Amino acid sequence: MTSSPRPRRLSAPLLPAVAALAAAVLPVVAGCSTTDARASVPVPSPPSEEAALCGALHEELPGTVAGLGRSDPEPGSDLTAGWGDGAIVLRCGVPRPPAMSDVKALGAEVGGVEWLTELREGDGPRFTSTYRKAYVEVSLDERFAHDATPLTDLAAAVKKAVPPSL
Repeated sequence: MTSSPRPRRLSAPLLPAVAALAAAVLPVVAGCSTTDARASVPVPSPPSEEAALCGALHEELPGTVAGLGRSDPEPGSDLTAGWGDGAIVLRCGVPRPPAMSDVKALGAEVGGVEWLTELREGDGPRFTSTYRKAYVEVSLDERFAHDATPLTDLAAAVKKAVPPSL
């Protein structure tokens, strides 16, 4: 009967070298985690007049929303913005949501901007501005399932850059 080889033990002089290698590699590997990945969202394709309004909105958007730093989704575009690695995602120039035709649809007014509210199963809400010359959609993840406060930080920019349609 043959015996299987015994695992080699590291000698004491090699241990510091292995520890140094692990210390150098660990931050690189940790930096590759999916928690640091930016969100990926479809970029709207609005008519040129709406795209121009969205470009103006992009310039007005705050650096932080609900305490989360700016982290724009991929692919980069003046029609999209994000905060908190996908926790809050804004898309400007989206088509009119079908739910706007529903007389029973939920709505809210925040900071002088009217918003259609859509509750999404297993995720946070989605809000779309109404009565504006371009539709602005804000999707929130599950952390904001019962919290629309990010709209407070975004309303002033929407109000300034995207005029009312009335």
